[in-house]
Amino acid sequence: MATIDITRIAGNIGALQSLNSLTNINNQLAIHQTRLASGKAINEASDDPAGMSLATTLNVRSQGLKTALNGIGAAKNLMGTMEGGLTKIQDILVKMRNKALEAKGDTIGDNERAAIASQLQAYRDEIDDIVDQTQWNSTYLLSGAGGSGSCAGLNFLTGPEASGGTSDFSFAAEATSGIGAGQGFSANTAALDAAGLGLDNTALDVSSTTAASSAATAIEAALDVVKAGVSQIGSFTARLTFKEEALTVQYTNTESAYNRIMNANMAEEQVEASKFLILQQTATAMLAQANTAPQYLLSLFQ
Repeated sequence: MATIDITRIAGNIGALQSLNSLTNINNQLAIHQTRLASGKAINEASDDPAGMSLATTLNVRSQGLKTALNGIGAAKNLMGTMEGGLTKIQDILVKMRNKALEAKGDTIGDNERAAIASQLQAYRDEIDDIVDQTQWNSTYLLSGAGGSGSCAGLNFLTGPEASGGTSDFSFAAEATSGIGAGQGFSANTAALDAAGLGLDNTALDVSSTTAASSAATAIEAALDVVKAGVSQIGSFTARLTFKEEALTVQYTNTESAYNRIMNANMAEEQVEASKFLILQQTATAMLAQANTAPQYLLSLFQ
């Protein structure tokens, strides 16, 4: 600090030092007031270049995690739509099996068998309708390669990375189950594709006890196919839930790290602002006193 020589009135060093102190106080006060107004500890890169860079990286990661979580939520909704369609088909197949079992007994006549056959065909047609109606954004979720809307597979966003970060879902291709690689099935293979449930008119013949037994067997096989599909959907949905839980933890911690660097501690900033407001007043008073200090020299000229 420069030495104050009050006898040299052409340069008021004391006033200059008070002015410098007041300027620094005003600058610090402005910083804390800006932080209080914005809620940000870093308002421009010059405040903390390294901190700004790290905070930006964390923010990009946080936004990516948030987008991935939204994607997983949408994927679970889609899987729920698919599961709902399969569950309803499963219910219909159970009713079809019960009707086929009724036709196995000789206690019913030809007219009753014809009524059961008609009902089975109506149920089969309803299954085809459900397959066609189970859609998501015009994507047929259950129709196979030969259906009205082919769906070979689904990709879901499950991570924040630009490369990777997706999960695939498709029904497994099993020769015995009837679920084909084209993802999906239908009830009436004669009208649609060979990777269906195998419930054509021949399979649903209940005109005799033997035919009804074969129909019940065919329906049970179709029921196994649908149960396998529901199981696959359930397993994949559970996997999505695990991913969602893991990403939620990552998102929370990433936001916490970003918050610690970028956002202001409002209580601390208020304390600092109050301190500099008081210093501003005292520095202003001292500047006023320093400006009047040389006046006492006028007494030497009296």
